[in-house]
Amino acid sequence: MKAIIVDQKQNLSWEEIDRPVPAPNEILIKVRCAGVNRADLMQRRGLYMPPPNTSSILGLECSGTVELVGKKCRRFKEGDRVCALLSGGGYGEYVVVDETSALPVPEGFSLEQAAGIPEVFGTAWLNLFHEARLIEGETVLIHAGASGVGTAAIQLCRLFGCECFVTVGAESKLKRCRDLGASGGAVRTRKDLWSSIKAFSEPKGFDVILDPVGGSYFLSNFSVLAIDGRLVIIGLMGGSKTELNLAEMLTKRIRIIGSTLRSRPLFEKAELMKTLEDRIWPKFESGEISPVIEKIFPIQEAEEAHRFMASNETIGKLLLIAET
Repeated sequence: MKAIIVDQKQNLSWEEIDRPVPAPNEILIKVRCAGVNRADLMQRRGLYMPPPNTSSILGLECSGTVELVGKKCRRFKEGDRVCALLSGGGYGEYVVVDETSALPVPEGFSLEQAAGIPEVFGTAWLNLFHEARLIEGETVLIHAGASGVGTAAIQLCRLFGCECFVTVGAESKLKRCRDLGASGGAVRTRKDLWSSIKAFSEPKGFDVILDPVGGSYFLSNFSVLAIDGRLVIIGLMGGSKTELNLAEMLTKRIRIIGSTLRSRPLFEKAELMKTLEDRIWPKFESGEISPVIEKIFPIQEAEEAHRFMASNETIGKLLLIAET
């Protein structure tokens, strides 16, 4: 099989490698599409290494058809259309994954649409509803609202009765976020960014903040959180170092939650995927929500896809597509 390989100079190339063999609890997927995530760019630079005993190939989600099943697998059979949450390996013609990390493609969805679901909707659900314990009627601030995770989070907030405000990189992105269900938003480059955020949340403040930025937003996030507010940090685009205002944290009873999905044990990923199937799959099939897909690149053009993502001009997901 062929896969995208990162060389010692961090260049990407389409190279021949050994095809993986599924373990008894795994399925082998012939990849149709792989999602491109910012974590891929970090791994390429050596800043986000895969967990032990997992593929070093880039790619945290995919869609495709089942090629082989391990002897202990019971749910899927050869030819089934699936999408899967991966620890790595999506940027290749084939990938193996534990059967519990895969789900059937939602009824009526193409393989291209399905590839835009696992990582971003999994991340959004995990951090809003599992980690932050978001409930109906609460308010949410979503940083990078036009990202893949952001567009998923907006739709989940709308679906479950939670008003959300977003920060984005451009006015055009703000319009798209409003169309998805955001009640308001602000462009991050404006000088009045935090005053706009605070004005929206007054007098109470936000119950939950979903933040992929980290250090540079940390103290400002505190200032707009409500009493008993929850700050969920899912990325460090704005740095990993900051000061901590302990007085404000104590006074407001703020909870700070650090969260990643990739390194979680298989049983936690299995629980997450089951929850998505039970709670979210019917909403995909009814048309109430859908992944936002900006552009699809041939998998051999992964370099160009990475450049596009690094430009911060995207809205929603970028995908890589393999030949049929």
